[in-house]
Amino acid sequence: MNYNYILVTAVVGWCIAQLLKTIINLIKYKKFSFERLFGAGGWPSAHSAMVCSATTAVGRVEGVNSTIFAVMCIFALITMYDAMGVRRAAGQHAKEINRINRILDEDIARAAASDKPLENIAQVANKHMSVLKEYLGHTPFEVASGAAMGVILAFLMPMAV
Repeated sequence: MNYNYILVTAVVGWCIAQLLKTIINLIKYKKFSFERLFGAGGWPSAHSAMVCSATTAVGRVEGVNSTIFAVMCIFALITMYDAMGVRRAAGQHAKEINRINRILDEDIARAAASDKPLENIAQVANKHMSVLKEYLGHTPFEVASGAAMGVILAFLMPMAV
């Protein structure tokens, strides 16, 4: 029986990385987080594992001189660059905005106790701000380890069953 080796390898790579991320988070924080099963960010990078396992699988099936392998390499590099750049920066911005909001909440609570109307207005406005998601991107280590995991997985997965 044949199966779609490239697709299955990519999905398995993503699943293993997400599961590892969840287990690591559970050990680190002593608390299960359902969000870690599907969320972005953290170690290892599931995006890197997925695109690198797919790219390696394409290389094994179609050959490393094929056009589709070249396209997959470009796709993988863009994905990993984005994870370390834009998404990581967005996560750092969210972390800082959340920190500023916590400081504002504390300051406004103290000011509200002194019955200053301007601070009361600010307090009401601040209560409507949502906490931003901080786990978005990856460090270079998280990306590299996810990529290595994906490449290794593609060589371990059987090309046919």
